[in-house]
Amino acid sequence: MKILSIEDTRALDEYTIKHEPIASIDLMERASQAFCDWFVENVFTKKIEVICGIGNNGGDGLAIARILISRGYDANVFVIGDIEKGSADFKLNWKRLDVKPQIIEDTLPEIEAGSVIIDAIFGSGLSRLVKGHYADVIQQVNSLDNTVISVDIPSGLFADKTSAGDAIVKANATVTFQLPKLAFMFPDSYPYVGAWEAVDIGLSQQFIQSTDSDFYYLVNEDISHLIKPLPKFSHKGSNGHGLLIVGSYGKMGAAVLSAMAALRTGIGLLSVHMPGKGNEIIQVSVPEAMSIPDVNDEHISEIGDVETYSAIGIGPGLGKHISTVKALAELLRSVSKPLVIDADALNIISENQELLELIPKNSILTPHPKEFERLVGSWSDDFNRLDKLRQLAKKYQLIVVLKGAHTAIASVDGKVYFNSTGNPGMGKGGSGDVLLGMLTALVAQGYQPLDAAKIGVYLHGLAGDIAADTYHERGMMASDIIEMIPSAYQILTS
Repeated sequence: MKILSIEDTRALDEYTIKHEPIASIDLMERASQAFCDWFVENVFTKKIEVICGIGNNGGDGLAIARILISRGYDANVFVIGDIEKGSADFKLNWKRLDVKPQIIEDTLPEIEAGSVIIDAIFGSGLSRLVKGHYADVIQQVNSLDNTVISVDIPSGLFADKTSAGDAIVKANATVTFQLPKLAFMFPDSYPYVGAWEAVDIGLSQQFIQSTDSDFYYLVNEDISHLIKPLPKFSHKGSNGHGLLIVGSYGKMGAAVLSAMAALRTGIGLLSVHMPGKGNEIIQVSVPEAMSIPDVNDEHISEIGDVETYSAIGIGPGLGKHISTVKALAELLRSVSKPLVIDADALNIISENQELLELIPKNSILTPHPKEFERLVGSWSDDFNRLDKLRQLAKKYQLIVVLKGAHTAIASVDGKVYFNSTGNPGMGKGGSGDVLLGMLTALVAQGYQPLDAAKIGVYLHGLAGDIAADTYHERGMMASDIIEMIPSAYQILTS
């Protein structure tokens, strides 16, 4: 699913109006109907307060009020601004509304406790900070305990650039039209956007498909067609042989999780290089894997020949002993195939930035936000962080997976793919180790690194969602994600 710029979104509306063809007021009606369908299904309070601006978002609000009143809702409708300066479609919906809206000239009238506020003040075309009377009303809305649902985007929030100031509606949920907004992908926006859902309003698929974008939102159909069927005569040799370089004294759990995840993700053969004292742990915990004990008992000190492996993953539980730093540097100097790099391997690279130049092109890096900060330095806001993510991927020709809610996968050409699966219950130790094993397994099976990253991140989140349904977000563990990988595959391939 593409995430379009505001300019392209406006052009999409215009193209749909011209080529469907459909009048703009009828397209507004269709969008309002889609919002109301979602509202009726998800909100059970019959008392609503609709607050409208005088642009097209306000026109949506007036149409929504009319439709919900016809469905039995008790509505108060408020308008901020001079209606004579309203958009053409706003004025048409003003005439269609049987209930006379109240013009807010000063402060918002008293809102009944328990009623739901529908925010339709400003839409996604807003390009400047909200000030004055509008800002005062938004701050009043934010001071209330009522549930707030925003139409298309919370009023005051910029869709594809940094927002500032405190005049932004803090919605509990946002119902956006057709495609998500880039701002929805970022943690800074969450206090304003809340839970969000994109509803189909029938905008031109031809235009969407033909319009290029640097940003995408991954959903089931984006991933399911990437997964290769297993040939009837496939065998362990044809499903890849991966190597995991993982673990140190006291951190062998990371090695076990990575190895188990790789096996559950379909790798044919798996070897695990770990410290000497970890050999028995791997042999007992992961009998399907072959073990390669290091000459050093407590940390990785040398890696040896790796040319026979179809994929190599390194990092979880590795530690940062000087011998391990040297072993990683030697690996980067000697290997030409893409690697999967996580955790302490990333931390070593952060402390020895010259190693970035040695990482093979199309390697997959999987930092969490703090590891990413160590790699690129701090950022001023989420959009600045996104710029740094794209710059890192393009400069070194890497695939960088910035983990978190809506994990962002930056490709070598600077395009970014945001994930739609996963939940807060995955924010626990070991989840990243699981992802490292999964990605290594997918690369070993012959997937191109970018496809492996998309599949692995999505599958990892989907398995986490199944685990959360089974054990609850608070009760789930990283090992539960591993156990749910087969069920996630089943959903994507059925």
